[in-house]
Amino acid sequence: MTINVLNFNVGVLGHVDSGKTSLSKALSTIASTACFDKNPQSKERGITLDLGFSSFTVDIPASKMDDLKGYSNIQYTLVDCPGHASLIRTIIGGAQIIDLMMLVVDITKGMQTQTAECLVIGEITCSKMIVVLNKLDMIHADKQASTVDRMKKRMWKTLEGTKFAGCPIVAVAAKPGGPEAPETEAISVIDLISTLVNSTYMPSRSEEGPFVFSADHCFSIRGQGTVMTGTVLSGNISINDTVEIPSLGMTKKVKSMQMFRSPVEKIKQGDRAGICVTQFDPTLLERGLVCSPGALVTVEAVIISIKKITYYKGSITTKSKFHITLGHETVMGRVSVFGLPSESSLGSVENLSQSLSDSHLDGHVFDFSKEYIYLDELISAGKKSEEDSLIQQNLNVGRQFALIELERPITCAPHSLVIGSRLDADVHTSACRIAFHGKILEAMTDVKYKETILPKVKVFKMKAREGQVERATDKYSVIAKNLFKKETNLAAFANLRVVLSSGEKGIIEGGFGQSGKVKIRIPEGLCNETYQRYSGSNKKKGKAKDDEAAPVPESKEPVKVCLSFKRYVYDLKKDMIQS
Repeated sequence: MTINVLNFNVGVLGHVDSGKTSLSKALSTIASTACFDKNPQSKERGITLDLGFSSFTVDIPASKMDDLKGYSNIQYTLVDCPGHASLIRTIIGGAQIIDLMMLVVDITKGMQTQTAECLVIGEITCSKMIVVLNKLDMIHADKQASTVDRMKKRMWKTLEGTKFAGCPIVAVAAKPGGPEAPETEAISVIDLISTLVNSTYMPSRSEEGPFVFSADHCFSIRGQGTVMTGTVLSGNISINDTVEIPSLGMTKKVKSMQMFRSPVEKIKQGDRAGICVTQFDPTLLERGLVCSPGALVTVEAVIISIKKITYYKGSITTKSKFHITLGHETVMGRVSVFGLPSESSLGSVENLSQSLSDSHLDGHVFDFSKEYIYLDELISAGKKSEEDSLIQQNLNVGRQFALIELERPITCAPHSLVIGSRLDADVHTSACRIAFHGKILEAMTDVKYKETILPKVKVFKMKAREGQVERATDKYSVIAKNLFKKETNLAAFANLRVVLSSGEKGIIEGGFGQSGKVKIRIPEGLCNETYQRYSGSNKKKGKAKDDEAAPVPESKEPVKVCLSFKRYVYDLKKDMIQS
């Protein structure tokens, strides 16, 4: 049958106790026409799918008919996120289909820590937002107008630097008297629905790509089978097609499907539906992903394009651990940061990447052919690199990436959204705990990825060593000290090139003695000044007869020997490379 109801997904986010659940309940018990001229308290309820999922349906007003062609009604599916950890898991799980966010703010408290974190998640996952100033009933009637006006100005000021600048703000009282109060009529919820309808747009939906379904509830129906309700994240599926439940390693045939309580033959991206399969225990799947066979991957590690959250005040350092939210799961992961050298630094290192304007940078594929700079820390926008290496200080970093090694495998879509957080931080502090976000560019499914895949990732560290010339054995050879430690395997450094601070270029021939000294050949010979200073000839000849042969004062700065090379971090052979 033809369904002319548009499903529009609304994430309901906000600080704990801001009234998100009360607001979802108030909205879900009201079904109104576009003009809201019917009884606003009509008890025609939407489908209650789970504790965090509810819905309500409205007629499409004449003013929106052109924007929403082909539909006569809008079903608003509300995703109520009851707690911070659940917030991240739930919203990221449905990030690809959250069409609009309602940010619920306690009007008596304003922006709080978790409110700001919800705003951060909203910026990452959706393009439109409505701010709901809840608990209007807590303000004395005489002061309500001035309080709402003041809070609106404050919120708009806060949102100035975000994609939600100038967004609609509506003041309501979802449950006057609080959750424990007897049944009371919500205040201004009809105004909120009107604003929501005006903010509704035709989402970009496609039938292309693999079928991925975010199931949020699973239950059995006697005589029919097991129903999984949820939202289609991508692709499409039809009756009799086979679906995979990757977390359980099972495949099942689709027996029937329903949308809006009506049977359908096919569902596609953005649709809210129930899928019925047979011979499946519903207790095995509370929430999770269902897909066409092979559409999802189980990853051990991922490479992502990474961007730091502005509000996060901590540093994101290589080898540090974060809570990684990926698909429907959150696990600990170790982060290693690296960057693509910008065009201005190309002359410093051989075979580095071309300009950041390359078109592939906007894609979802990691380029293994390019070389990347190892970073001790993610560089925030506007900051220069603070690497200790003398050479690395001169390299300008463009786009940044991170290798994330997960503590346990996670099943997800190949190009999923990734969010890194510090969920173990004190929830009562004012610090934002969401640290970074990015998209998967390379999903590593091989358990032995450190041997099979990582060596192909050309992340290099620049290394610099510095010693001094001890003496010249002849015009074409010097002995250098303090360049290596006594226990260093000097054979590994044979034939590497060095530069003297006096300008000569040399090649390490090998060790000299047992104390870490090395012999360096100078193919083009030492300049006279360096040779006279370190050959010992001046001391034998005594006082020089002219200025040219005058001995160099002993207080003069010693001639330094500088060795620089790069080493690929994931190269199992640990080779040293010079340009």
